[in-house]
Amino acid sequence: MQFEVWAPLTGRVAVRLDDATYEMARDPDRDGWWTAQAPAADGSRYGFLLDGEEPPRPDPRGRRLPDGPDGLSAVVDFEALAPRHTPPRTTLQDAVLYELHIGTYTPEGTFDAAAARLGHLASLGVTHVELMPVCPFPGRHGWGYDGVAPWAVHEPYGGPAGLARFVDAAHGAGLGVVLDVVHNHLGPSGNHLPAFGPYFTDTHHTPWGAAVNLDAAGSDEVRAYLLGSALAWLRDYGIDGLRLDAVHALADDRALPFLEELAAAVDELAADTGRPLFLIAESDRCDPRTTTPRAAGGLGLHAQWNDDFHHALHCALTGESHGYYADFAAAPFAALAKTMTRAFFHDGTWSSFRGRSHGRPVDRRRTPAHRFVGYTQTHDQIGNRALGDRLSASLSPGLLACAATVALTGPFVPMLFMGEEWGAGTPWQYFTDHPDPELAEAVRSGRRREFAAHGWKAVEIPDPQDPATRDRSCLDWSEPERAPHARLLDWYRTLIALRRSHPDLRDPDLAAVRVVHDEERRWLTFRRGDVRVCVNLSPEPVTIPLGRNGARVLAGWEPIDPPAPDGRIRVPGESAVVLGP
Repeated sequence: MQFEVWAPLTGRVAVRLDDATYEMARDPDRDGWWTAQAPAADGSRYGFLLDGEEPPRPDPRGRRLPDGPDGLSAVVDFEALAPRHTPPRTTLQDAVLYELHIGTYTPEGTFDAAAARLGHLASLGVTHVELMPVCPFPGRHGWGYDGVAPWAVHEPYGGPAGLARFVDAAHGAGLGVVLDVVHNHLGPSGNHLPAFGPYFTDTHHTPWGAAVNLDAAGSDEVRAYLLGSALAWLRDYGIDGLRLDAVHALADDRALPFLEELAAAVDELAADTGRPLFLIAESDRCDPRTTTPRAAGGLGLHAQWNDDFHHALHCALTGESHGYYADFAAAPFAALAKTMTRAFFHDGTWSSFRGRSHGRPVDRRRTPAHRFVGYTQTHDQIGNRALGDRLSASLSPGLLACAATVALTGPFVPMLFMGEEWGAGTPWQYFTDHPDPELAEAVRSGRRREFAAHGWKAVEIPDPQDPATRDRSCLDWSEPERAPHARLLDWYRTLIALRRSHPDLRDPDLAAVRVVHDEERRWLTFRRGDVRVCVNLSPEPVTIPLGRNGARVLAGWEPIDPPAPDGRIRVPGESAVVLGP
């Protein structure tokens, strides 16, 4: 087997394979690369000795770290992980995503345990499972955004074999799989990349320190490293798409942006394999160029999360107005109407949270609605709250049903966060498992300081290092069968089925969406082709004028009569209704 590693600043490299050491030679055709031939098989442990320094370090491109980030790498035979099922070919336009954290989806916190629950997702009607990051990080439990090995899989979840089984099981259930990957930083502990080469640069500074090197000396190889990792998930595991974490934090001044290069490579792989692969960006920029096709001067990513839609809907539901919610809270129904018809609320408008103008208008006549992902809750919007409280902790089942109605019949690709479909009573809190006591204390005290600035007492903030914090965040699988959860779950199934059976609800024409609202009386209605949707967030019944065009009730949260002959419909308090021709 050939071993190879990029270590341009090193004078001598050897590979330690099981109990033997093999000197490596410089590759004459690739500057900075070292190679060696050595006998190895699936599971063989190995690492690299840089200038003779012990202990050996794990392979930056290693596919498995059976003993964690500071242990040796292990060889993975992907032929032994060959799938049995063909991936589905669902496009983004027809997608309903489901964000899932392996470590808390079940108490066991493994790929196999999550795979055993895929039947629930298939019956719910979602099309893709969006896994939060699965790369190795120190300890057993964590969100995954402190990963340190972008080519490997967290061993406590089940390692590469566990991920392969999960993806194959999902495909067998008719579900696609999207994976959340992090390119903007690596975790603070267990990161061995700086020893190998200029993977980071002081040219830019980020909230995590030195930036990943995308544009300084040596950045060609760093970009190839990240690009190769992204393609490996799609190629070797059969994953159907990637969610790119916080792309606004990628510091990249080169003429060809890394994101554009990545999008082109994924499109090429999709063409070669005949699979509808896609990239979804998390971006704070409100910049339509993120998803504008490359031929039109954009980066060419396929969709981006739309936090503006979330913020407007959240403010309409809760009345919250702190922090970045302030601009949306002034007139939340108007803000929601704007995001549903123009995608971004901040499209060059003043952002009080940022203290400047923000965003850029979307050309809604040329930009399909499926370039944006819409949601009522995400891991960030729940877990970054002081107590990790979901909407279900403060809203009635009726308001939760209204929120689901807007997201699942609205113009954007819908995404759910695990458990929201039954109004989970469990929180989803910020938890870590750092073995380094100094780092653990820094995270604990830092979180308490953060929320102390907003009036919280330290004792009120869950300790991220306490195992009970993670345990509280695990879903309670007895809830979906009990009231009031079962009724809400049935409503989600109904809405997803309507989206699947009514093409108007998947129409990509953003310019065709029509929204009318009453800020004072707290109702909103919108048209998607021949489908009309009415949502009443007030506790009192309201009468909504729809016009004299005739309509029948397709689904209602509460029993509801069809519109009167004059086109007016009486909608009960905290309720929603979907109407067809």
